[in-house]
Amino acid sequence: MLINLCTCNVSRLDAGRSHIVKIDSSSFESVEEFKYLGTTLMNQNSIQEEIKSRSKSGNACYHVVQNLLSSSLLSKNVKTEIYRPRILSVVMYGCETRSLTLKKESCLRVFKNRVLRRVFGPKRNEVTGVWRKLPNEKLNDLYSSLDILRAIKSRRMRWAGHVVRMGGRRAACRVLVGKPEGKKPLGRPRHRWENNIKMVLQEVGCEGMDWIDLA
Repeated sequence: MLINLCTCNVSRLDAGRSHIVKIDSSSFESVEEFKYLGTTLMNQNSIQEEIKSRSKSGNACYHVVQNLLSSSLLSKNVKTEIYRPRILSVVMYGCETRSLTLKKESCLRVFKNRVLRRVFGPKRNEVTGVWRKLPNEKLNDLYSSLDILRAIKSRRMRWAGHVVRMGGRRAACRVLVGKPEGKKPLGRPRHRWENNIKMVLQEVGCEGMDWIDLA
């Protein structure tokens, strides 16, 4: 249930050790985290736990099908068709709304390369006869269509345009373009979702453009 906080009277009450958020005639317990549509939401607006949860779920799916991915009876095309819907879709669930740092992007690359090495196996040196695992550069050159970061950026840009085109009456658009009141806390500001949008525009040669007008 979506609640328009702009038109409701919101108050915070102390009830022993717990906190109660009262919205009009309804009361809700204030918690540190909860699940909504399969996504973990934190009271500090942090996505670290959600990223960890997605990674754990992806690893669990990977271990379930790893024997199939390393089987010599299946072709590489069949293995990639197993990887995309069974593993990749689990890790990328809800990725449109996440703000990824370089560290988190590196973790996703490591996960992707580990799975793809299981899918495509090692490569035999024709001269020495030694089997060696494929380097990251070779994986990126041969299997760029499976790049997880490129897919996340594409989904994020598509979602950004979709929300902006909703119009100012929709709650999702108001949250996206709204400016919260109050002062920012001391210290370096956290990496925001909008920063990822601007970085992608810079990568495609649209630096300096207003992404909302562009959408």
